[in-house]
Amino acid sequence: MPTLAAYIGAALAEIAGCFAFWAWLRLDKSIWWLAPGIASLALFAYLLTLADSAAAGRAYATYGGIYIAVSLVWLWTVEGVRPDRWDLIGVSFCLLGAGIIIAGPRAPI
Repeated sequence: MPTLAAYIGAALAEIAGCFAFWAWLRLDKSIWWLAPGIASLALFAYLLTLADSAAAGRAYATYGGIYIAVSLVWLWTVEGVRPDRWDLIGVSFCLLGAGIIIAGPRAPI
């Protein structure tokens, strides 16, 4: 559970940080949006290091599935756009893949 919380927190921090840049460049918000955006991106990087994985690449690959799911929650709650069935089908495959990557048995090479 701590790893899942780290992934969800990292995803929220990354999306918020990137959204700050989006808001500044695409929504004509103040440049001051970048200050919390940069802090949020730093928090994202820290939280991702809390994932329980012996290999960074495996942690990042698993995070990708969680990131996609949290992005669709952001789409719905922050941007007011409800995910459609194709979004839900796609995220289901991503979460299945993330689960296989992080929980699959590891055999020595």
